[in-house]
Amino acid sequence: MSFKRMIHAVETHSGEPMRVITGGVPNIPGDTVYEQMKWLKENDDQLRKLMLREPRGYPPLCCNLIVPPKHPDAAAGFIVMEQVEYPVMSGGNTISVATVLLETGMIPMQEPVTEFKIESPAGLIGIRAECRNGKVKNVTFENVPAFAAHLDAKIAVPELGKVTVDVGWGGMFYVIADVRQFDRLELVPEQGAEIARVSSLILRAAQDQLPVEHPDYPGIGITISQLSGPTANPAADRKNAVTMASGPVDFDNPATWTGSVDRCPCGTGTCARMATLHAKGELALHQQFRHEGVLGTVYTGELVRKTKVGPYDAVVPTVGGQSWITGYSTHVLDPEDPFTEGFTVGDLWA
Repeated sequence: MSFKRMIHAVETHSGEPMRVITGGVPNIPGDTVYEQMKWLKENDDQLRKLMLREPRGYPPLCCNLIVPPKHPDAAAGFIVMEQVEYPVMSGGNTISVATVLLETGMIPMQEPVTEFKIESPAGLIGIRAECRNGKVKNVTFENVPAFAAHLDAKIAVPELGKVTVDVGWGGMFYVIADVRQFDRLELVPEQGAEIARVSSLILRAAQDQLPVEHPDYPGIGITISQLSGPTANPAADRKNAVTMASGPVDFDNPATWTGSVDRCPCGTGTCARMATLHAKGELALHQQFRHEGVLGTVYTGELVRKTKVGPYDAVVPTVGGQSWITGYSTHVLDPEDPFTEGFTVGDLWA
């Protein structure tokens, strides 16, 4: 049988499900992985929709495409695809991609530590993987510089009133709010729907009221929200819940006040949080920062040096965590399938 598309992938999770495409996508034009990402967005967005929407995907799923690197120092490249955007960087996805590259033999594994660089759309990412008995036990990556764009900003949020937020860049622009501003809201899986509702409203309000601009990525605004709070876990310093949009938020349509709570502690969200805490004088360089997600898993971050990003004072973060392979899959598009870009239904999707 002849299929329109046949995509080979490795299924992984770090709490969050993260699909890694290893074959079936032809050469993508571009002199950098960033240019390849832009080409994919403009010319073959079907791939993202096909892999992330139903029937092959569902709202929390992320997807990555491994590509040959363009930078001479990189061992591989990867493009991140999410439900509403192509982030230039994602931490949890980086951990999963590095795990797949090593555990499938695409990059030779050396025990006890394998070090290499991978090229994301945001640039080179340093990888340090702790390996034992053929398994990747921990991946620590050195991220692109992170910085605070807004601190203690007051925004007016429908249904919620005045909310105090920070905005930080960690590879994406996050609006971050302390969960203690909201009565009876806790960062636990059982309150996932309310976490998503509150977070989506904050996201849209921040998009409307807090302009941001990255010197290297014009046009990228705030696309994701994070609730932050204390933790009772002795192995963590702070807890968070990041909500990823599954569609645009419309204040006049409560059906859109939703999203998908990140099941992992969120790598770029950890970087953004560390950058805002550092800007407030609450986190020093070389101070370990253990960030717990809603499932109780922990990523460990550290700010290793200061730098500048255009006019912003920035810091270079590292984040470490683990990902696990859950399966291997081949996805096809039947020539008679009418849903060539997948589909969404309002019971699960915004």
